[in-house]
Parts: sequence; structure tokens; C-alpha cells
Amino acid sequence: MNFIVNRKLVDGNTPIPPEEAEQLIPRISTMGELNEYEALNIVQAREWAFNSRTMKSTDPLEENYVRTLHNKMFDKVWKWAGTYRKHELNIGCEPREIIQRVPQLLGNTRYWLERKTFPVDECLIRFHHQLVSKIHPFANGNGRHARMIADVIAVKYARPELTWGAGQNLLAEGNARTTYLEALRALDLDDKNVAPLLEFARS
Repeated sequence: MNFIVNRKLVDGNTPIPPEEAEQLIPRISTMGELNEYEALNIVQAREWAFNSRTMKSTDPLEENYVRTLHNKMFDKVWKWAGTYRKHELNIGCEPREIIQRVPQLLGNTRYWLERKTFPVDECLIRFHHQLVSKIHPFANGNGRHARMIADVIAVKYARPELTWGAGQNLLAEGNARTTYLEALRALDLDDKNVAPLLEFARS
């Protein structure tokens, strides 16, 4: 698994510790293969998440849904799919805080939406930022997961899905990923500076 542990990380990617890398399900030898497996898994998760029956029977603002969606996105690739991380990172809260922080964020987001504290899109952006930057609950796949769940919430509240840089590949190095990360970091520094991430998410 050294190709994962020792790979040159793209800015903003979460490093995968050796003990996590050992939890791979398929036998793969390159990052390209890993990306392909994950992409296929995510397509299947998306079909589940946006299925009309799922949309009617689930609530994306429930803690169980957060873990279920991540599991659906990565369960063919990682044994720890849908399980909160147990190691510290240079992003997000301490692992022991995740189980309290996720429900708190979900409750806050429901309050913002129901009380119209912010416009719906701003609620989605603040939720996304808090989940991916301040909590970062999973060992990997946090950005992709936080974007999809924000999209699900958008549809639930009668808004179109977010476009996230016109659908560009945010895993690869490039202008779209740089703009996305800069917008997240701008909101890290000033919780009123939501405009860059909001503009990117609807670009």
C-alpha cells in the first residue's frame, strides 16, 4: 500500500496512514485504479441518494444519514467506509469530538433553514464548510461526501444541486481545486466571508 501512503499529495488531500491503507477492499496497485474504484462507488451512491424513494424516506440532517451516505460512497473500496476517523489530522476536530460535533452541526443547519437565518444557499455553504473543514469526520473522502450531502439537502429544500465549479474535477490539481480550497480557507479565517465559496458552489 506504499503507493497510497507515500504518494505526492495534491494540496488539500487527506494523507492516509498505513493502518488505514490496510483497509482497502479491492486489490489495486496504482492511484489511478483507486480513483476509478472510488468514482464508480460514488456513482452508485449518487443513484441511491437522489432516488425519489430515498429522498422521501431519509433525512440528510440526521446523524445516521451522514454515516450511511459515506458508507454508500466508499463501501466497495474501504472497510472503514461510514466510520468516523480515529486518528488526528491537521484539519478538523479531535476524533473524540466528532460524535458530538456532527449532530450539533446538523441541528444548527436545520435551525438556519427552518428559521431562514440565512438564504438556503448560504445555509448549505456554511454546513459544507463546517463539515469538511471544522469537523472532517472520516479518514478520507470528506470533500466529496460533504459536497454530495449539501446537494441532497439543497434538493430537499427545493433548490437545484450546487455546481461546485461547473462540475470540474476537484480531486485533480488545477484552477478549480485551487479556487475551492482558497474559498474554504477564506471562510476559515472569517466566518462572514462566505461569498467566495458561495460563488464557486454556484459557478
